[in-house]
Order: sequence, then structure tokens, then C-alpha cells
Amino acid sequence: MTHPPNAPAAPAARSTAAAPARPAGVPAQPSPVPPAAPPAGRGAWAVGRERLRTATTTEPGRLQILGAVLALLVVAFGAVTALEVTGRASAADDVVGRSQPLSADAAALYRSLADADTTAASGFLAGTLEPAGSRERYAKDITTASRLLVKAAAHTDGSPESAREITTLGEQLPRYTGLVERARAANRQGLPLGGAYLRYANQQMTGVLLPAAERLYAAETERLHRDDDAARTWPHVSLALGLVALGALGWAQRRTYARTHRVFNHGLLAATAATGVVLLWLVAAHTVARAGLDDARAHGQESLQVLNTARISSLTARANENLTLVARGAVLTEDGRNDKYEADYTAGMGALTKALASARELADDDAGRGPVDESAARTGEWRQRHKEARAKDDAGDYEGALGRIVGAKGSTGESFDQVDAALERALAHEQAEFTRSAGDARGALTGLPAGAAALGILGAAGAVLGINRRLSEYR
Repeated sequence: MTHPPNAPAAPAARSTAAAPARPAGVPAQPSPVPPAAPPAGRGAWAVGRERLRTATTTEPGRLQILGAVLALLVVAFGAVTALEVTGRASAADDVVGRSQPLSADAAALYRSLADADTTAASGFLAGTLEPAGSRERYAKDITTASRLLVKAAAHTDGSPESAREITTLGEQLPRYTGLVERARAANRQGLPLGGAYLRYANQQMTGVLLPAAERLYAAETERLHRDDDAARTWPHVSLALGLVALGALGWAQRRTYARTHRVFNHGLLAATAATGVVLLWLVAAHTVARAGLDDARAHGQESLQVLNTARISSLTARANENLTLVARGAVLTEDGRNDKYEADYTAGMGALTKALASARELADDDAGRGPVDESAARTGEWRQRHKEARAKDDAGDYEGALGRIVGAKGSTGESFDQVDAALERALAHEQAEFTRSAGDARGALTGLPAGAAALGILGAAGAVLGINRRLSEYR
């Protein structure tokens, strides 16, 4: 069987038409240049700016931006308020629980040292057998001073000034007590050397220990003032943010009303209410706190300082009064004309009188004025009895003068004890006044940091919900 021959394959169809022949004399044309590749990817910041620019051209985009800004403002207001109020509440807590107690302890340390010096001189004057009560009082003063030194060292918080004075007191106090014990030992044996040792001890106290205690008191009082100033400072950043947030929320609601003629947007209204509550709470709480701190400073802190000055002056005057009989004119003033201890006694009594007058002006009730008036009256008796004692001593009646100074009844020692007891009552009253006022100031700030943070979050949520309600109208 024969087969027909295979037909030749047809030429493949071309997808494009054949190029026309180029006329003679026309040069060849270059191939077209392909378009340039797209530029490399832009940074996130540039892309973000482009999207933001695009969003501002549409109302939904503008609403989204507005919602984000409002939420950020309200959250920032709540966070900054919580942060600033926490700092001020901490400072107020330090005033009540740390700074003022440390300042009071420093004053008590000074009084304990001064009273120990006074008691040592009184016991020396009593004779070779020092009264048991005098020894017990001296031992109690030294024990109290040692305990307060340990407490101050544990709470200095790295203050170089306080640490330096505490070190000085810790080193020098044993030297002072050693001199007092030598004076006592010599006095028991009837040796005149005991008076010299007692004068050396007094020089150690008045020249080293008491100045160091006074500087420690000044350092702790300065820290009290710093904490007090920090607690009363207005939170300017929080107040400014609150006003800006309220202004922005008000503008957003006015804008919504102008475009929709709807009076209320519930979400924005809730955000405005939350922001307003935090702002009013902040202003009210800080106003109450400042008022409490002002009262604590005016009727507590300043009164305590003046009363401490009065008590220290009385102790100084008493110590110098005793030493006038111990030294018996052996120590003169720099000009060599007068008894040094008598001149120091006069200066101490003058400072006491001046401090009592200031304390009475600062006292704000009868409970505070009563002890001060009693101290002033007893100070007058003290002056009179001292004059009588000096008259007897100048007349050569040493035993008579001694009885007027350290006797049980009708002596300057009795007047001093009465003045000291009245001042102690006045100090206790003013301390209670300070603690109450400063505690009220601290209590006014309680709860505000947490409340501001919570209301800030709720306000931001309200702002977002309010804007989303408007956005839903475009979907």
C-alpha cells in the first residue's frame, strides 16, 4: 500500500508583522530607552508624612488624627499629674515622717548635751558626795545623746554635712565624759584640781560638742525646709497640660457641632468630664496641702525652732550660772574686767527672754501661750534669785550664795527646773500642732495619683469612642 507523500510544513505564523523595508538613505534609529526603575524605598518617616498629608485631605482622615491627638493629650495629662503629685506627696510624707523628726532629734541631742553639762556642774557644787538624782540625770542625758547620735547616723541619707558633725560628736563625747569623771574623782578627794577638770569639760562641751550639735540641727532643719518647699510647689506642667487638654476637647466638640449640628458627642463629653474632674481635684488637693503646710510652718515649725532656742538658752544660762561658783572669778572676759561665766549667764538670759517673747507671738491658742507665759514668769523669778545669790557671793557669803543656786527651795535651780518643764510642755503642744497640720497636708494628696491615672485612661477612651462614632457615619 502506498502512502501519499508528506506535505511540506507551513511556515510558522509570526506574532508580529514583518518590518517594512527602510527607505534608502535613512539612517537606522536607536532603540527606545526603557523607563527608569522606580526609586529605592523611602524611609518610614517620609512614608508616614506622605500618609499624614494624604489623610488631612479627607474628613475621615482628619477625624482619625484628631482622635489620636485628643487621646494623647488626655493620657499625658493623667500620667504627668500622677507623676508630679506622687513627688509632692512623697515630699510631704518626708516632712512628717523623716525631716521634721530628724530636726527635732537634733534639737533634743543639743538639749541633752547642754543639760548634761549643767547637771554635772550642779552635782559638783553639791559637795564631795554628788546627789544620786544628779548622777541619774547626768547619766540619762548622756545615754539619750548617744542614742540620738546612733539614730541620726542611721538616717543621714549620705548627707556629708550631717555625717561630719555626727563623727565629731561621736569622737568628742567620750573625751567630755572622761573629763567629767576626773573632775568627780578629784572632787570626792577634796582636791581643787576637780574644778579645773570641770572647766576643761565645759570648754570641751561649749567649744566642740555644742557647736557640732548646733550645726547638725541646722543641717537637718535645712533639709526640712527643702522637703517642705518641694511639697508645696505648684505642679505647673500638670496644670498647663490639663488646660490644653480641656481646650482641645472643647474645640473638638465645637467643630463637631459646626459640622453636624449635634449638641453633644457622648464620648467627647465623657473625656471632657474626666479631664475636668482631674484638673479640679488637682487644684483643690494642692490648695489644701499648701494650706496645711503653711499652717504647720507658721504655727508648728517656726514655734518649735523658737522654743528650742529658748530651752537651749536656759540650759546655757544655767550652766554658766553654776560655773560662776565653780570658777569663783578665775576665768575673766577678754578685756579682763568681768567674770566670763557671769557675762555668759547674762547673755543667755537675754536670749531666753527674747525667744519667749517670740514664742508667745507665734502661739495661736491658749494651750500654746499658757506654758510660754509660765516660762516667762519663772524666768523673772530666776533673775531675781540670781541677783540675791550674787549679792551674797560678792559679800563673801559663799555658802549662802551656794544655797541660793543649788538649794531645794527658793533657789535658781528650782526656777530653772520650772522654766524647763514649762518649755517642754510648750514644745510638746507645738509638736502635736505641726504633726496634725502636716498630716492633713499629706492626706489631701492621698489617692490623687491613682485617680488621675485612671481618669486619664478613661478620658482617652472616651475621646477615641467619640471620634469613632463620627467615623462610623462615613462607612
